[in-house]
Amino acid sequence: MDLRTLYENCRLCPRQCGVNRSIRNRGGKTGFCGEADVVRVACIGAHFGEEPPLTGTNGSGTVFFSGCSLRCAFCQNRQISHESRGDPLDMVSLESRVQEMVRSEKTHNINFVTPDHFFPHVFQLVSSLRKTGYDLPMVYNLSGYQSVGLLRMAKEYADIYLPDFKYADRALAASLSRAADYPEVALEALTEMVRQKGFLDSCVKDCQVAAKGVLVRHLILPGQLQNSIDALTTLRVEFGPEMPLSLMSQYHPVGRTLKGPLKRFLEKEEFDAVYAHVRELGFRNLFVQFPAERNEGLSNVRSPFLPDFGKTRPFGDAGQKAMHPPVDIKKVLW
Repeated sequence: MDLRTLYENCRLCPRQCGVNRSIRNRGGKTGFCGEADVVRVACIGAHFGEEPPLTGTNGSGTVFFSGCSLRCAFCQNRQISHESRGDPLDMVSLESRVQEMVRSEKTHNINFVTPDHFFPHVFQLVSSLRKTGYDLPMVYNLSGYQSVGLLRMAKEYADIYLPDFKYADRALAASLSRAADYPEVALEALTEMVRQKGFLDSCVKDCQVAAKGVLVRHLILPGQLQNSIDALTTLRVEFGPEMPLSLMSQYHPVGRTLKGPLKRFLEKEEFDAVYAHVRELGFRNLFVQFPAERNEGLSNVRSPFLPDFGKTRPFGDAGQKAMHPPVDIKKVLW
């Protein structure tokens, strides 16, 4: 099967928009994701802001794709998800750049960030890399809003899934991501990911760097504590206390259409309330991104987790390592 035909009546994501994104077949229209079938990439390089089992000592080898099938109003990567930053690459150039990153940076894995609207390209890339001897773990860094059918196709091309579970509140999902069905779609997607790969092996085997499995992330949104409490409770009920979970506090108000509490940073009291709840739930494989202290009058200070894709090094001119550990992600044990 020629995977590129999947672009001709595109149903790669749960939105099922059916747009003909294929330029070669006189389509070339953009879907909800904002992209046609020419793969575009904003950044390729070692990244030190992931959880420790993915970052290791040399970093995670990230490939940031342009566009997104979810396009949240508060997206921290807004420049690429909403503003279409990125350069078109043919498959030869894309593979060459990924290989060069691995050779020069010695990354522990290859990490595809928001790749689902380019799955046919990614599957082809992974297949080619493996044939040429690149046997690093392939990480799929996802929004959680994924098609189960496409995840089943991804099974042979993926080693690690790193999905979000953003919403338990359908109204909030509709307001911020135009996806009222997010809670049920994401839960079904997570179930498929866990069925395929199990929980992140570094948590199960207590090894330093992960090679396989699932780690779920949840970002706490300002003023939306009940959403976080319900989302985390859902994960505990559905997957049990062994589910590897990353609790994130890095919210930065960057969207132009944000309203109410979403126009500000997360408050310490909000984080503390959600953190207390997640501890009560008894997750045993918990990574926590504790909020940095923010002084009065410094609300415009750029977060080290807020990239600028207009720069060669989006996470800092001094190199990617400059952003780690100003806001640390720690595994919490008790």
